[in-house]
Amino acid sequence: MSTTLIYHNPRCSKSRQTLQLLQDKGITPEIKEYLKNPPTAEELKQLIDLLEIKPRDLLRNKEDEFKEAGLDNPALDDAAIIDAMIRFPKLIERPIVVHQGKARIGRPPEQVLELL
Repeated sequence: MSTTLIYHNPRCSKSRQTLQLLQDKGITPEIKEYLKNPPTAEELKQLIDLLEIKPRDLLRNKEDEFKEAGLDNPALDDAAIIDAMIRFPKLIERPIVVHQGKARIGRPPEQVLELL
């Protein structure tokens, strides 16, 4: 099993650029297409911990599902936000690279180089 994992959306240019950047560095990551195989609540909690952010910081707030799910409500707790990301994985910011117990969001893609 690879020591590097990328939560990837092949339709996203930043995700493709991040994957290419890893491959250019000689890294063949395990690819998890999270839209086809969404993470569990436990996986999301682990990612959020590794990223050292709050669940709300992992949300894509310009997606239609963001407003549809009422996620602009500041009173929502972390569990509600994580639940929304499970129901609508499109809301998860991407790509996320996990490498040797640390994680970074590839926005910009070069940000993942901090892990290597």
